Amino acid sequence: MARPRKPLLSTDRIVDTARELVDTEGLTALSTRRLAAELGVSGPSLYNHFATKDQILEAVADSVSAQVDLSMFEDGRAWRTALHDWAVSYRAALRDHPNIVPVLARGPGRRPAGLRLADAVFGAMVEAGWPPAQATSIGALMRYFIMGSALGSFAGGFVDDETAYDPADYPHLGQAHLLADQQEKIDERAFETGLTALLDGLSQQYAQLERGA
Repeated sequence: MARPRKPLLSTDRIVDTARELVDTEGLTALSTRRLAAELGVSGPSLYNHFATKDQILEAVADSVSAQVDLSMFEDGRAWRTALHDWAVSYRAALRDHPNIVPVLARGPGRRPAGLRLADAVFGAMVEAGWPPAQATSIGALMRYFIMGSALGSFAGGFVDDETAYDPADYPHLGQAHLLADQQEKIDERAFETGLTALLDGLSQQYAQLERGA
């Protein structure tokens, strides 16, 4: 009987496996030796696809950027609606892969999906009438906000222990021990609150631009 063939090693398979490893165990778990073991291949075989571990991390980061929906910048949605819908999609991708956020936070560099994302946002804002300098600032501030929201859970940062928040020391944190149980709800609400406030402010600036035109 013929022995079963191992799946062929490919760039996509390497990236998918590396992403799963980072998702489950964090950035420090990824090494070429560990990745090769997960793939069932020898370490040197990875170098036919990637020269360094950093290149693998860059590819993993770009695979997450590629999950962000950009259709809202192409289907005629108003700039504010498009920014809102894109921010929600972007945060969802980062929420699913939080351990890669520090790599993404460095900026797109030469990563194709990351550059397409930046290009789509900037292009849509300029087309909507924002001056290029302000369009650049909008892309930056949106990235700061979305990345920041993905770096950690506010609600999850409190322990489920009422004794940790003595009213004598923290008179306003009497209910803080309950936050962890509602982590997703609280974090989603906080994100929407911040996003709405941010977009309201931009809408005021946009109205001023229109009046000055």
